[in-house]
Amino acid sequence: MLPLPPSIDIVRGMPHSPAAKSSASESSACVIIGPGEPPPVEAVNMAGRAPVLFVCDHASARLPQALGTLGLDDGELSRHIAIDIGAAALTRALALEFGAPALLTGYSRLVIDCNREPADHTSIREISEGVVIPGNRRLTPGQRNARIGEVFHPYHAAVGARLAAIEAAGAAPVLLAVHSFTPRFRGIARPWHAGILSGRDRRIADPMLAALSADASLVVGDNQPYSGLHFAGYTMDSHAVRRGLPCVMIEVRQDLVADDAGVERWAGILRRALAPILAAPFSQENPPARR
Repeated sequence: MLPLPPSIDIVRGMPHSPAAKSSASESSACVIIGPGEPPPVEAVNMAGRAPVLFVCDHASARLPQALGTLGLDDGELSRHIAIDIGAAALTRALALEFGAPALLTGYSRLVIDCNREPADHTSIREISEGVVIPGNRRLTPGQRNARIGEVFHPYHAAVGARLAAIEAAGAAPVLLAVHSFTPRFRGIARPWHAGILSGRDRRIADPMLAALSADASLVVGDNQPYSGLHFAGYTMDSHAVRRGLPCVMIEVRQDLVADDAGVERWAGILRRALAPILAAPFSQENPPARR
């Protein structure tokens, strides 16, 4: 097992850096995760020895009790605006398939989107896909800092610590981010069964696309339905792209992984595509020029 550095408490997920302590003190009056609630990071198969880390940025629809329902009903809280449907189950399955660890967010992207820079206007959305989110409107700096300090920073501290542990063991870490996308967007059907997103580093994307496209029954998007060339997301960008680590974002259409049978099928499809790629060792490349 590759141990986490002692500066990270994976149970609560709270970083112990001076910056984190400062952020925590600024928002101490706005604590949102109570002592009896689940931690902000779900750790799966941390005894896995593979030099690979699976992450799921939008794994949960859970809201801290202190935030109530953010003014939304159950139907809205079960939609894509709150969670990547099927992505968490697929991430856990892949981690077990490859004997690798996985880290998943413990709270909804409606609390704070862990795949966005906190300063970005989409980090804490007031409106998402036409749905107004009352509980995210007119937040004070203290309220925003509480979400950053209690949800965002712990997740990324855990990701960074695990990648550092893999490097300390003498391997180049591979970061694989698992997401899901809606079958329709703005009334238009999306034809892809899955999408492989990458920036200019195509070490994983190209062979993975070739393997998946060998199955004539699959429609696989290259930087579709989103593009990693223009926006890979905060997690991949900050932890892998900037450091020259091999990485890719895997997107699977939500209706295909909405139940156990679908998750099992797609875990098998992705295992067959990824296994020969991950079997060869990677080296760390020079970080590409900033886009």
